[in-house]
Amino acid sequence: MIAEWGWVPMSKGQRQSSEESSTIMTAPRHRRAALYLRVSTREQTTENQERELREVAVRMDCEIVKVYQDHGISGAKGRDKRPQFDALLKAATRHEFEMIMAWSVDRLGRSLQDLASFLTEIHALQIDLYLHQQGLDTRTPAGKAMYQMMGVFAEFERAMIQERVRAGLARTRAAGTRLGRPFLPERKAAAIRAHLKSGTGILKTARLVGCGVSAVQRIKMELQVA
Repeated sequence: MIAEWGWVPMSKGQRQSSEESSTIMTAPRHRRAALYLRVSTREQTTENQERELREVAVRMDCEIVKVYQDHGISGAKGRDKRPQFDALLKAATRHEFEMIMAWSVDRLGRSLQDLASFLTEIHALQIDLYLHQQGLDTRTPAGKAMYQMMGVFAEFERAMIQERVRAGLARTRAAGTRLGRPFLPERKAAAIRAHLKSGTGILKTARLVGCGVSAVQRIKMELQVA
């Protein structure tokens, strides 16, 4: 009956081999993670940060593929002044890992706008973030909400900066201070026109009259339009 239906039972060895193959195919892959470590002075060390993050990575079943360390660099400095932070973001763009792990949020930066820009960039790349001190994991609902809140706070900070600039300009005007380019006396403007009409170059005219090159360039443009 078995032969008629075309079914042949497997031997014990064949079943074991099949089960092993199935186990290999379905084995979960470790998430690739990168560590970012930073200390503000040369005397400090990143060893404690790295040790604890490695312990967390083991518990989270993450494989650390790269460690980026900036020594003696303030978090207030931008990306261009932190070579390893810049390298981290470039590697993220190449999708060399799926998660970034840091000791604390202030290791990433101390400017809200810079931090929001960083979060926006890695979120667009679908890379998660883990912050040890804050207990924050962007794979969780609370972590996902943090992405949105950081954007709101960054927009608020930009609005506050703009408001302070406008208030400062208003105080300056109220005090009678003239804003914009320094006033150029008509005597100097006439001398510039004369030199330019006689064929004198811009740099030489500025030197002879005793004014800025931009003032000479502006008057030359006015002459060309006229």
